[in-house]
Amino acid sequence: MHNPEILLELVKVKMPFGKYEGRILADLPVSYLEWFLRKGGFPPGKLGMQLATVYEIKSNGLDYLLEPLRKM
Repeated sequence: MHNPEILLELVKVKMPFGKYEGRILADLPVSYLEWFLRKGGFPPGKLGMQLATVYEIKSNGLDYLLEPLRKM
């Protein structure tokens, strides 16, 4: 079961901490997401799931899927 709300959140929710605090999750650089993976993985909970989703989208060249959502 897919939840389109998850993708919409990626273009609305801001990173709550760290080097990119305040940046929209979908705008985080892939290098930052890879850093999380090297350091043991994404944080637990919803934020971790969101970051993992952004990583999968970016690492598979699917950024274009988020563009229409930015206008919502």
